[in-house]
Amino acid sequence: MSTQYTVTVTAMATADAEESGAVALAVASLPASFEPASEATPAPQISAIEGAPGWTNEAIKAIDGGALGIVVVNPVPENTAALLDAAETAGVVVVLDQRWASNPALVPAEDAVRSLAGRAAMLDSVATAAVGSDPERLLTEHLAAVVRVTGQLNALRVLRRGAHGYTMSGRLANGAPVSFQGLLSNARPAGVEIRLYTDDGGVSVAVPEPLAAWPAEVRATGPQGEILLPTLYESAHRATWRRLKEHLHAGTFPSDLAGFARLTESIAHLF
Repeated sequence: MSTQYTVTVTAMATADAEESGAVALAVASLPASFEPASEATPAPQISAIEGAPGWTNEAIKAIDGGALGIVVVNPVPENTAALLDAAETAGVVVVLDQRWASNPALVPAEDAVRSLAGRAAMLDSVATAAVGSDPERLLTEHLAAVVRVTGQLNALRVLRRGAHGYTMSGRLANGAPVSFQGLLSNARPAGVEIRLYTDDGGVSVAVPEPLAAWPAEVRATGPQGEILLPTLYESAHRATWRRLKEHLHAGTFPSDLAGFARLTESIAHLF
């Protein structure tokens, strides 16, 4: 039996949600699952929150208000302990809609990268955002995408940062070096690229902006040549909302907040 949930957007998320399409377009693409709340809606069941500073408090307020599920769009690093406790106590599903890490193509990318982790020689990654973007927020989004496919990284260190980007280094589990480049530029499209190199090939991942007109691409290269993994024509935003519905139906709870806590801890040690 299909269940349709009503969705409300918090005041702090309205402008960003409209500009990015993280809520309106995603909800419209899943009409059997979600519908926008109206003035006649007694108590909206889903709250969408912009991940600006203070988002954890906003999410706790939504839980106190009776929300069954919460979507946080592009969260900045914050302590999620109190929110995790509140969500577990109330049985509320909280999912994070992260700029690149939520792209569904990173699921097969994770399998491909981790299957070669023991033979990795190095990993290189470049993230690009428009001029005027916050470099530290870009770094958070960049690191979230890389960790999504590699797992926990070691010895993370910022080598350089400034108004135009940053350079960062780290180590994979097998000790292979990791290089991060963050660029604030309008000369190339926004997105993140991840390349894992082995002795006989590797994996390349290219993830565009959530509203880009093209999908992410994952390519695996080895002695047999290059293989393009099956293309998934779904945005990070839509995948997040679909995942929320799946958890609500199954009565399960995602690990988003616990994973984001580890990411926040890693970033705290960088600055």
